[in-house]
Amino acid sequence: MAAGTRICCSLRNARTFFARCHNRSEQRLFSSATHQENELELRDSSVAAANFQTRPSLERLTDEKVLPFSAFLTDSFGRRHNYLRISLTEKCNLRCQYCMPEEGVKLTPRGQLLSTSEVLTLAQLFVREGVDKIRLTGGEPLIRPDVLDIIAELKKLVGLKTVAVTTNGINLSRLLPKLKDAGLDLINISLDSLVPAKFEFVVRRKGFHKVMESIDKAVELGYNPVKINCVVMRGLNEDELLDFVQLTEKKPLEVRFIEYMPFDGNKWNFKKMVSYQEMLDQIRQQWPNLERLQSGPADTAKTFKVPGFKGQLGFITSMSDNFCGSCNRLRITADGNLKVCLFGNSEVSLRDILRSGASDEELLQIIGAAVGRKKKQHAGMFSISQMKNRPMVLIGG
Repeated sequence: MAAGTRICCSLRNARTFFARCHNRSEQRLFSSATHQENELELRDSSVAAANFQTRPSLERLTDEKVLPFSAFLTDSFGRRHNYLRISLTEKCNLRCQYCMPEEGVKLTPRGQLLSTSEVLTLAQLFVREGVDKIRLTGGEPLIRPDVLDIIAELKKLVGLKTVAVTTNGINLSRLLPKLKDAGLDLINISLDSLVPAKFEFVVRRKGFHKVMESIDKAVELGYNPVKINCVVMRGLNEDELLDFVQLTEKKPLEVRFIEYMPFDGNKWNFKKMVSYQEMLDQIRQQWPNLERLQSGPADTAKTFKVPGFKGQLGFITSMSDNFCGSCNRLRITADGNLKVCLFGNSEVSLRDILRSGASDEELLQIIGAAVGRKKKQHAGMFSISQMKNRPMVLIGG
């Protein structure tokens, strides 16, 4: 059967099952679950990691001779999604201005969060279909008690090349040796200011020195590069661009300047956004010989290097120069919803489908239907700012 025909048949077969499951995930409900209740759920889930058994071997549902990459993870524009981001928790020990409202967010009831075994089951399924990189996000993923067990289990999946984590760095330093032993390959650390008082203003908590300690520890343990994520906001930290670039002189860091993006509750305003081109112009005034580096076909960052510096810098240009055409990423939220686009508000509950007793093939049909509906590109920053979407902390930053 031709690959295109097979996709169409799969999507038709999914409609009945999809209708049965999707009505439960049409609207996301918040709850009054307490932090203590969610902690209990996460502690219980650590037991599940130790007892996790992989599902019976699933034969690839694509003909490797016809289509080397899974049809279920290939959208209608030919984009192959081999990169999965999994949020392990909605909780965070910081309150970053661009990520969540000042008052915080209501947490999903503990029973509606993905269990450890569900996280690993979904990861296994995606890896079998061609995903070779998984990034663990949150909330703050390192506050989940079983994060080390999850990483160790992920590293056992045949075909998975990279396990990465994005963290705020508060708990990272003390966990790093164990994370490395568990097999963690890549680390991204959020840091939006090099001025302690300003750092506390942005994240609404203390912890600057812990983050800096974590960066040094990651370098010491051989992570190269250690990526530093910096969200640039006008009137707040755009005056620190050169200081951040200077960090790359003697350390193997990749400082990534991220354009300020609109999400629920972060009070996004176009006037606060500093564009990639403006940032680049400012940096080139100091280092006119700044070199552009070669990027991979699915890289999100435009990367540069100051000649003679050990590290490099990059720009995430989601707003001013989107990279939707080469997007290879899918996201699973902590409550089990699949998001095919960071800025889209369409979601499908894989948790509900999994808990209904669906087979691997039925799950793949639902996943394939969602990926197949992925749009060519996001709606643009002004439209996105008016759309209903989750706060970043509930998506997986």
